[in-house]
Amino acid sequence: MEIKKGSVVLSKAGRDRGTFLAVYGEENGRVLVADGGERPLRRPKKKNPRHIRLTGMVLPPEAFCSDRALRKALKACADNKSEV
Repeated sequence: MEIKKGSVVLSKAGRDRGTFLAVYGEENGRVLVADGGERPLRRPKKKNPRHIRLTGMVLPPEAFCSDRALRKALKACADNKSEV
C-alpha cells in the first residue's frame, strides 16, 4: 500500500508516538502529517516514512477543509480501530 494524501497513519516514533495522523502531502522524501490539534493543517509535521505505519484507512477530501473536521475524522478512525 502506498502513502498518499488522505491516508490515516499511526506514528511509530517521536513525541506523537501512538497517535493517528492524516497524510497531508510529501516534501523532499518526508511525509507531511497533521492531526488538526497539536499539528494543524497550516503547520503540518514532516515525518520520516519509516516512522509511520499505514492503517489502511483513507479520509475523504472534506476532512481537510478545517482542523475541526480533521480532528473529528481522525477520532472516528481511532474509535473504529479500537472496536476491532
